[in-house]
Amino acid sequence: MKILYVSDVYFPRINGVSTSIRDFRKALSTLGHEVHLVAPQYDLGETTEAHIHRIPSRVVLIDPEDRMMRMSPLRALDEVLQRECFDLVHIQTPFIAHHAGVRLARRILGVPLVATFHTHFEEYLAHYVPVAPKPLLRWLVRRFTRRQARDLDALVVPSSAIQSLLEGYGVTTPTRIIPTGIDLQRFRGGEGLRFRSRLGISAQTPVMLFVGRLAHEKNIGFLLRVLKQVRRSVPKTQFIIAGEGPATASLRRSVTELRLHNAVHIVGNIPERDDLLDCYRAADCFAFASCTETQGLVLLEAMALGVPVIAAAILGTRDILNPQRGAIVPELNEDAFSAAICRVLTQDTLHARLSREAWSYVREWSIDATAARMNELYLDVVAAHGAPREAFAETAVYDRSAN
Repeated sequence: MKILYVSDVYFPRINGVSTSIRDFRKALSTLGHEVHLVAPQYDLGETTEAHIHRIPSRVVLIDPEDRMMRMSPLRALDEVLQRECFDLVHIQTPFIAHHAGVRLARRILGVPLVATFHTHFEEYLAHYVPVAPKPLLRWLVRRFTRRQARDLDALVVPSSAIQSLLEGYGVTTPTRIIPTGIDLQRFRGGEGLRFRSRLGISAQTPVMLFVGRLAHEKNIGFLLRVLKQVRRSVPKTQFIIAGEGPATASLRRSVTELRLHNAVHIVGNIPERDDLLDCYRAADCFAFASCTETQGLVLLEAMALGVPVIAAAILGTRDILNPQRGAIVPELNEDAFSAAICRVLTQDTLHARLSREAWSYVREWSIDATAARMNELYLDVVAAHGAPREAFAETAVYDRSAN
């Protein structure tokens, strides 16, 4: 099958959507699919890759890390894409990519259309448009989501919590829970002492870690306050924060205000695979307090390298964390979080058990397993193309009891 992905983001922009696209393209290719991608051009020295169509773009003012594809060059690609004879279009983001994907699937290619709901925009926009009343934002996001969902033959959601969220919005498009799996081949090896030495951290020093986009909705400021409490019981504890984003300046101010400048290392993005593995291996625990995740891939990455996780099971992270294998799930308050982290940092037996559990548990979340589920979805969507949606929704692939 030949599949066209359309996305408003991709590498070198580092986030969960980029990772999901890369890993699914690779895994689906092993199943015999050829997955093309239409994505923005960043002019940041991105390498040329087969079947990736880069579209000239402009900076998004409210988020300079992102790019907005220009419509004229996007439309100029129509003839090229038409010659490829695609079987299906899969939209990855809800902005320019959504409108382009609908136009390509319905008017140009005449093929079925699928989308993945990657981002919980109701909470996201509350941080980036703080002057707007929350009830208004909620109404706009829900109306926007329902309208876009009506364009689709099927909707992929990464977790059961997101499926319930969309049902609450009034979305009636058939949905299927297919999380982004983790490419276990990418998470082998790593040398923690090497990364620690770069930061001047000794082998015996307790280390917390956060990896991800430094965005306000990630609740990293909460983790800084938790660190302040942790250091009262485990005074030498250090906190590595890996990533970049719009909250970076705010976090640096918080570090100064909390007098944690000797304990926090904000190291930026880590694009090199070996360096990222070293970073994870340098940690004694991975701390995560975001309330807006649709899944939480970084939790799986940490687990794949045997790093115990202390995280809030809220929204999309619940499916990963609810079994509490390789993880502790405290209440989202500073006392509970700091107590859990102190236990992991000071109790060797507990740390060893969580590390073993994490490494074993993450095998259930491999990209090969989730790509097989995506393959089933694609086959059923293509087979049902043109049939009434009601009949399609009743097929076995959408039986929620199977999830």
